[in-house]
Amino acid sequence: MNLASQLTRLKNQNPNLPLAERAELSCRIAKHLEKAGEYEAVYEALSEFWPDRNDSPKLDGLDELTKAEVLLRAGALAGWQGSADQTTGSQETAKNLITKSVEIFEGLGQSEKAAEARGDLALCYWREGSYDEARIHLANALSRLGNNDSELKAVLLIRSGIIEERAQRLQEALRFYYDAAPLLEQSEDHALKGAFHNEFALLFTRLGTEENRKDYLDRALIEAAAASFHFEEAGNSRYLARVENNLGFLYFTIGQYDDAHKHLDRARRLFLELKDIGTAAQVDETRARTLLAEGRLLEGERMVRSAVKALERGGEQAVLAEALTTHGIVLGRLGHYSRSRVLLERAIKVAETTGDLEGAGRAKLSIIEELEKQISTRELASIYQSAADYLRHSQDPLTSKRLISCARNVIEALGVSQREHEGSKEHSWDGFSLKEELLKSEKGLIERALRDAGGSVTRAARLLGFKNHQNLVHLINERHKDLLSARSAVRKRRRHIISEPKTLKKRVMKSGSAPAASQVTILHVEDNKAIARLIADTLATDEIEVDSCATGTAALKILTSGARYDLIIVDNDLPGLSGLELLRRARSMARWRGTPIIMLSGDDCEKEAWQARVSAFLRKPEDIGKVSATIARLLEEVRDV
Repeated sequence: MNLASQLTRLKNQNPNLPLAERAELSCRIAKHLEKAGEYEAVYEALSEFWPDRNDSPKLDGLDELTKAEVLLRAGALAGWQGSADQTTGSQETAKNLITKSVEIFEGLGQSEKAAEARGDLALCYWREGSYDEARIHLANALSRLGNNDSELKAVLLIRSGIIEERAQRLQEALRFYYDAAPLLEQSEDHALKGAFHNEFALLFTRLGTEENRKDYLDRALIEAAAASFHFEEAGNSRYLARVENNLGFLYFTIGQYDDAHKHLDRARRLFLELKDIGTAAQVDETRARTLLAEGRLLEGERMVRSAVKALERGGEQAVLAEALTTHGIVLGRLGHYSRSRVLLERAIKVAETTGDLEGAGRAKLSIIEELEKQISTRELASIYQSAADYLRHSQDPLTSKRLISCARNVIEALGVSQREHEGSKEHSWDGFSLKEELLKSEKGLIERALRDAGGSVTRAARLLGFKNHQNLVHLINERHKDLLSARSAVRKRRRHIISEPKTLKKRVMKSGSAPAASQVTILHVEDNKAIARLIADTLATDEIEVDSCATGTAALKILTSGARYDLIIVDNDLPGLSGLELLRRARSMARWRGTPIIMLSGDDCEKEAWQARVSAFLRKPEDIGKVSATIARLLEEVRDV
């Protein structure tokens, strides 16, 4: 490639440099080539100091800092190349080399370099599926950087997002990407920007599919286009192929299978040209899922069998567990139940071994979904309980739906089994009560739904498929009173301490075509408790409900969840994310673009607020008395649109 030849030429122009300077230059060249995905060229750049890939780097004559740099670059390369060619033990080799570099950097007090090394170490654990270990190293690295808003911090945040996205903790991933976004605005690193947009595209694909959000899927296509642009600018063919693979996954998830195959064809061709066997196998696994969705089971089985065979040679256990799960599902649908069970059990074991409990839980659900008729009811219930335990912290809406569906299957199977044994003299289920079992299952589902809904009965009812949340309220109050603590506190409607704002009442009640005033809900983001209480008391009528939170970060999490608000009030000077940044991010999301947002702030930021598309700007504390009238005006304008 161009970049490889230019950098190699630069190195050859300096043959008489001292040893330490040659090592530093080699490491700089290696790092640039690594960003471009030119792994063989990286080996060439490091060849003087790492002549044998199966041996340790040659560090004689180098000072400690340079030794650490060579170890880091060699370790990073071993991890990336091992992922590409599925070399056995490559991630362990990479971890050993990088760990040595971390120890040296930390011993020398080089906090930033230690943070960089820990970021690469986290990637190795991620490839193995050890997400908790990866999180620990990334958290350590980010803490070392503190408030240093650098490109390295952006890299670490993006990698944190990748791990959470792969672990199906989608809202956590979204938070990391939003934190990284401002750090990339001034960057000229196209490879880094490409990686950010590529991962953002994949996240929006998952969010859009699981929440049935077309605007998210549209955003995924935009992010993928941005990623392609930046990777082309960086000259990185390997990551251009990753974008094609992600697009194939996107089109598969929305059921456009012809488009999915086109993008997967391009991705596979590019990966094979790069001799990247590992990622080509991941493309094959996505292809197998596409064929499975099309009902082309035999083709899908051949494809995923090939993918599993390639992935078994490498150390990327989480990816292998996913491929084994897909293979088990295909075989189950083909009627090969014994082989299907073996593969799904193996997927569970691989995922459990690496600490990927989410992957293990999903494989257990696949056993219930595909092999229900071949498994005894008691074993079925045991598998479900184990899956629920593994998935209790999942933030994936699709996983929640699968858990509910599988629970219904298990309950139905228990019911059938009970009916079959009722007339049998050989019935020996001493002490068994179907009613009790059904109540236990019902309680578990309600408890999970309340947790996933953040304690909101209305949202939990929606997850459980109730048309009216009062049905769920009745179940909790009558059958499961011990779950009362799991729901959010019922807001007491009270007559406000301060007199009712007549302007608001008049405007809200004026239009006969307007929605009922009792539906109006407002989010207030304010860290000053006195101000928050004053606004809440001012608006605490039978018509307006106010939810308050104290930080911009917490507010962003709310806005990226399934919450619905008619209007938002936000201060600027907030812990974590500022009000202006929160405003900008809200306006970047399709669902909040038309929502009225008032900035109530003591900061001199009115100009910036209008530029960020605020609906109204009020000064604190002198304009607090105008809040009610401003809300009424903005809500009326929305109704008139």
